[in-house]
Amino acid sequence: MKIRYNRVCPAAISGILDNRIRRWFQKPRKILEPYVQEGMTVLDLGCGSGFFSIEIARMVGSSGLVIASDLQEGMLRKLRKKIKGTDLEKRVILHKCEEDVIGISEKVDLAIVFYMLHEVPNPEKTLNELSSIVKTNGFLFIAEPYLHVSSKGFNNTIKMALDNGFTIVERPKIFLSRAVVLKKD
Repeated sequence: MKIRYNRVCPAAISGILDNRIRRWFQKPRKILEPYVQEGMTVLDLGCGSGFFSIEIARMVGSSGLVIASDLQEGMLRKLRKKIKGTDLEKRVILHKCEEDVIGISEKVDLAIVFYMLHEVPNPEKTLNELSSIVKTNGFLFIAEPYLHVSSKGFNNTIKMALDNGFTIVERPKIFLSRAVVLKKD
């Protein structure tokens, strides 16, 4: 099967990913509240400039941890600048991943893959690696934008996740998105 690779959103225009208009339609706390608990370790894969990472860090509290991972050093610099000098700085680990390898050994309670799986060269390989990172009984939250991922394409992503040991928990409704929450068996 030929995998279609889409170019990643450049750090220079990250403002389109993290702005007041998007926050009005997609409120990070409201979207993640059912899944993020105090004390959790959460991977925000493709964190960008921290649209979700910052709110996750607040939600996991001082006993939790966020691994904010992105391919682009520019995105990680923007997030570092946002948390520098705050109590969130202690809860957020910035991790630069590679194009086809996440590269973390920490096990996580929840992995959030929001609007980025369609950008990786080999989603199946990424889902396989996520299966090794998410703890047993942990969760994987995948969301993709309608404009970039068709219903058929998203169903194929779900099938790959199921083939990697996940089961569907629910399909949350998120504005202009296709989303699924899966549990690792």
